[in-house]
Amino acid sequence: MSSSAASTGRGVTSTGPGSASRAVTRTLSDDPLGGTVRRTVLPSGLRVLTEAIPAMRSVSFGIWVAVGSRDETGSQAGAAHFLEHLLFKGTNKRSALDISAEIEAVGGETNAFTTKEYTCYYARVLDEDLPLAIDVMCDAVADSVLAAADVETERGVILEEIAMHDDEPGDEVHDLFARAVYGDHPLGRLISGTEETVTPMTRRQIQGFYRRRYTAPQIVIAAAGNLDHAAVVKLVRQALRGTPLDTDPAAPAPHRAATPAVRTKPAATLVEPKETEQAHVILGCPGIDRTDDRRFALGVLNNVLGGGMSSRLFQEIREQRGLAYSVYSYASQYADSGVFAVYAGCAPGKVDEVLDLIRAELARVAAEGITEAELARGKGMSKGSFVLGLEDTGSRMSRLAKGELLYGNLMPVDDLLARVDAVTLADVNTLAAELLGRPMSLAVVGPFDSGSFTVTG
Repeated sequence: MSSSAASTGRGVTSTGPGSASRAVTRTLSDDPLGGTVRRTVLPSGLRVLTEAIPAMRSVSFGIWVAVGSRDETGSQAGAAHFLEHLLFKGTNKRSALDISAEIEAVGGETNAFTTKEYTCYYARVLDEDLPLAIDVMCDAVADSVLAAADVETERGVILEEIAMHDDEPGDEVHDLFARAVYGDHPLGRLISGTEETVTPMTRRQIQGFYRRRYTAPQIVIAAAGNLDHAAVVKLVRQALRGTPLDTDPAAPAPHRAATPAVRTKPAATLVEPKETEQAHVILGCPGIDRTDDRRFALGVLNNVLGGGMSSRLFQEIREQRGLAYSVYSYASQYADSGVFAVYAGCAPGKVDEVLDLIRAELARVAAEGITEAELARGKGMSKGSFVLGLEDTGSRMSRLAKGELLYGNLMPVDDLLARVDAVTLADVNTLAAELLGRPMSLAVVGPFDSGSFTVTG
């Protein structure tokens, strides 16, 4: 955990298997910009983190599993996402209608999402209804029956979702770019899987993935809002008692290792011919992983290049020339890899001009760097967006879970802001020279043939 973590000296006695073991609770922070954050490790290895914010009248409760699409084999592609759909379809205690109706009856909401490295199931309810949310969500995630009929129903839903995605070229181009950078590596595959992998997937395959991957050491439960940590821990233990997550003592799984780094593909151009009114392009390169200390400098660089309406790319391409409605840069980071890229959507006849402008701006920043004024603005954007993003219980809950699941620690808000403040002009310009000088891959979706574009460094 972070160096500021301090033990409370409090333990909670186990009541499940391995009852000789004790849960261990620590206070991680009393953040002046937030509430009191506590962490309990249950004997099973499952972790519970909460942030108590008495001023709120709601609570966000999430169950995060360190399993995503990159943990699938080729034949399993889409299993994690398939499972996300199925866990709301019924348990040994509740039907699918029961799960949704019980939460909606108190005005709450539930949802879930799958990423390449983790899956999250969450609910947001009034503080007084937190016990209900914990019971329903823990039941759904820990004890789903995965009925054969539900597998077939959701298979149809997922195939429709895949088809819908194919009709959204602005989304499709991001998947095409991932394939250009990562090729056949799981990071280059669709999170949803494809029609070819989802159609033959059996209930037995999904059930096996569920029981092998959804284990207590791989799970982090996080909650934020008007709550009491000890009460949350007690309710979680009650909800999981007798389920497959009520297991013998184990240590929490370590966060995903940053080494060995993923091997990326040489720069390539991929074109998906499609009769669209607008062309969608992404130009980018391999970036840095999420634990790289340069990530704070990258955040500043991204803000300056294409992170807002005052960014260089937005001003040059949209405001001054009117060539695109949407243009932005972004950085995606994983445990052992990352990408930096620029997206633009424009008229097909303007693609060459837009790409020339993007390449010229990236080359200019690589060679000349950014200015002191841009450094200050980029740092201000990073700090402001982070703090403003903590205005609701859902974002605070996510921060707890991601800190634990992805980094193995929770960086206090003041420490994170200090890390941004510490970024120097030399830090950004050195990173820009290295990153933006790399060969760039290009992904294009639009009315073009595969020979319409060439790779340029």
